[in-house]
Amino acid sequence: MGGVRIFVYLVLLISLFGILAKGEIPGNTQRLINEANQNGPYLGLVIPNLFELNPLLQHPSYTPTNLTIDFAGRRFRFGTVAKEKVILVMTGLAMINAGITTQLLLSLFNVKGVVHYGIAGNANPSLHIGDVAIPQYWSHSALWNWQRYGNGPENELPLEGSGDYTREIGYIKIAEYSTNVSDNLLNNIWYQPEEIFPVDGVPEERQHVFWIPVDTQYFDLSKQLESLQLENCLNATECLSYHPKVVRVSRGTSASIYLDNAAYRNFIYDKFQVSPVEMESAAIALVCHQQRVPFIIFRALSDLAGGGSTESNEADTFTSLAATNSVAVVVEFIKRLGGVKAVAFA
Repeated sequence: MGGVRIFVYLVLLISLFGILAKGEIPGNTQRLINEANQNGPYLGLVIPNLFELNPLLQHPSYTPTNLTIDFAGRRFRFGTVAKEKVILVMTGLAMINAGITTQLLLSLFNVKGVVHYGIAGNANPSLHIGDVAIPQYWSHSALWNWQRYGNGPENELPLEGSGDYTREIGYIKIAEYSTNVSDNLLNNIWYQPEEIFPVDGVPEERQHVFWIPVDTQYFDLSKQLESLQLENCLNATECLSYHPKVVRVSRGTSASIYLDNAAYRNFIYDKFQVSPVEMESAAIALVCHQQRVPFIIFRALSDLAGGGSTESNEADTFTSLAATNSVAVVVEFIKRLGGVKAVAFA
């Protein structure tokens, strides 16, 4: 009887493993992942869209290998940039896509650092179309507590007492942006920090963060890029009247919202002193921060968010120029990263 029980147990165990395997990574894909990781570590290059990916694929410093791994709707391309081993992956639009893709990258592959780049709107009046901004901090500025009408800054928010929400970061009073009335039923929106669960923390014990710092060593290294010459012409006849520049700035912010409103642009610049405003970077920052993987983000400015100057509403015109400049800066950064084999999380 004991032998029968053992046999039955083994059959059930084998069956269970078979069921689990069907819900996990397919065998051939897992084999490719294992082979790839034996050749790591890699620098992960996370890119929002094809129009930002293609200039890198066509750049002379990029050399593809014959390995491409498709998994969970994402394509992971392997190659080198300036002899540095890299994995390229496109996220798709907005925060959820960016977060999922970054977590897949870090969970599947031997990644020593992440570089994210793309285009962005601009909220900083001292910067211009074509400039490449390198923020030291990123935030997700669309996690809100929308306050009921009749309450104000002196009133505690729902669930604030239990630590779910806070009034520490600040709010926007919508009535201040009404054109002909002094009140507004939409009332106030309070900005909230993200709940995070770092890999070196205690599971299920939340922490909070609003401003996420990029890696200190990466940010210090990026200072070397400030003298880089960038493109200012779309073609032989259409050029900017100035030469774009690379600028390290204090802050950038993300939300799954396309910002084309001058009043809100002015508000978030005055409130938070942000420069690039876009839809993916904070998700990548949040994942890397929790996984303790060093990262940096480069965003080239394609338009003044919401217009209001001679450079307004020109995202359609200058997207390709901004994408080209962002790739140029990323390639130069990787060249300078060069022989660095490992960077400790700062």
